[in-house]
Amino acid sequence: MTAPIYVLRGEKIGLAVPSRELVPLWTEWINDLAVVGHLAILSGGPMTLEAEQRFYDGRADRPNDMLFAVYELATDRPIGSTGIHDVDHRHGRATFGIMIGARDCWNRGYGTEATRLTIDYAFEVLGLHNVLLTVYGYNKRAIRVYEKAGFKVIGRRRAARRIGAKRYDEIYMDVVASEWTSPVARGALGIAED
Repeated sequence: MTAPIYVLRGEKIGLAVPSRELVPLWTEWINDLAVVGHLAILSGGPMTLEAEQRFYDGRADRPNDMLFAVYELATDRPIGSTGIHDVDHRHGRATFGIMIGARDCWNRGYGTEATRLTIDYAFEVLGLHNVLLTVYGYNKRAIRVYEKAGFKVIGRRRAARRIGAKRYDEIYMDVVASEWTSPVARGALGIAED
């Protein structure tokens, strides 16, 4: 596998430029119900390698979406992906998504650090002001990650997610630049702290 090109590095993980050679691994993760059950893309059907390749190749048609590969720094191993989506520069807003697909990397702080680095990029590099995410009420682990990263609950859509016979709330969370302290990007940009 080609060495990653890092955009931002934290203590344990780095955000890197995604490469096409990661598509088979992402396809594997997207077809793992333990991984995808927490994502908005759960559709009930398998994702083919060809469909995931089309999604990757179509990034050029989505200039308002930024995708990063998440790597474990100690091993330079890809462990997930994260993204800033629906970037609206006029209003300074976007949405956030993350997938840590390597199950052995769960509960190790990687998701929190990847979230912080991605939001840091959104605020410090892109100059955005507000980043929104949605998470499902049953995903307590992700809610804790997002809260640790600085997100706050701003509302919920009741019983908006059905899995089997059960319904769950969709929780809306956001973070704003005026409440943000840059962990990495300001230093990477050569900006002294105020």
